[in-house]
Amino acid sequence: MSATTLAPAAAPMIELRGISRRFEKKLDFAGRIAKRLGAPVREEIVHAVDGVDLSIAKGEVVGLVGESGCGKSTLGRMVAGILPPSDGTVLRQGRDITVLNTQDAREAKLRTQMIFQDPYASLNPRMRVADIVGEAPHVHGIVSGRDWNDYVDEQLRRAGLDPALKRRYPHQFSGGQRQRIGIARALAVKPDFLVCDEAVAALDVSIQAQILNLFMKLRRELDLTYLFISHDLGVVEHLSDRVVIMYLGRVVESAPAAEVFARANHPYTVSLLSAVPRIDSRKRAFSVVQGEIPSPLNPPPGCHFHPRCPHAMPRCKVERPALREIAPGHISACHLNDAS
Repeated sequence: MSATTLAPAAAPMIELRGISRRFEKKLDFAGRIAKRLGAPVREEIVHAVDGVDLSIAKGEVVGLVGESGCGKSTLGRMVAGILPPSDGTVLRQGRDITVLNTQDAREAKLRTQMIFQDPYASLNPRMRVADIVGEAPHVHGIVSGRDWNDYVDEQLRRAGLDPALKRRYPHQFSGGQRQRIGIARALAVKPDFLVCDEAVAALDVSIQAQILNLFMKLRRELDLTYLFISHDLGVVEHLSDRVVIMYLGRVVESAPAAEVFARANHPYTVSLLSAVPRIDSRKRAFSVVQGEIPSPLNPPPGCHFHPRCPHAMPRCKVERPALREIAPGHISACHLNDAS
């Protein structure tokens, strides 16, 4: 009797294992002298990301949501290779990106690109659009000199821009057009993974819809994978396959998008959803998350959310809740899920 061998499951496009990022502010000369003299001063450490595990499959769109200051942009920059993690490992298709050889590391960085929140700040104001879009593919040998103009035109058209405008400078474009320039620049090096950090937050609502539709179109045409970072749950619901909720550097809930919006589990997620206006519930009284997000310089012990949680118990103040599966594909970090 012949044995049937199952093919191994494909490795995730991106996998984070225990990723943390701390920013340290060293004492200056006066501070060091004061410390030696007994003054109660110390180095300041910001705990931006705290032990995050996350995997993103090829072709998936993962929406990363949380309040300002929760660490989602820092996490995105570590995924994109802009920031190194303080602890933990970033794997790309099963390979640790920190131990790749020079050629493979270069390829991995090109294949992961980032689109930023402020399209104007992320573009060099002294460069024409053609050079902004075409510089990287020329430097990395993706396109030859004689094909350069046609290649730049192709990237601009793909992003919804008229190539006839490529001799202009960034200040001569609207906000939505500048974001399209940023998208064209990212696509010019043929990535398969895009980190979109609040990519539509600075745009008018009508322009937001155009850019979101462009992202969905590019996903279909180029087989792209996205990490879409946003504080806008409406945008995330429209675009994402799976939603990950962050609070003060930690992932507190993750589930398919429909599951999160229908059956949110973590009290923080429930609070976020209760503040989202919906046409089908116009008579509902809206509520917002009470209190301010604590400082990452001195995060609360135990569950970070307990100072603002209406269901907090004594246990929440001392014990960090573990992420556990509460339904297929739905994980949450809350002591309320533990069996009594």
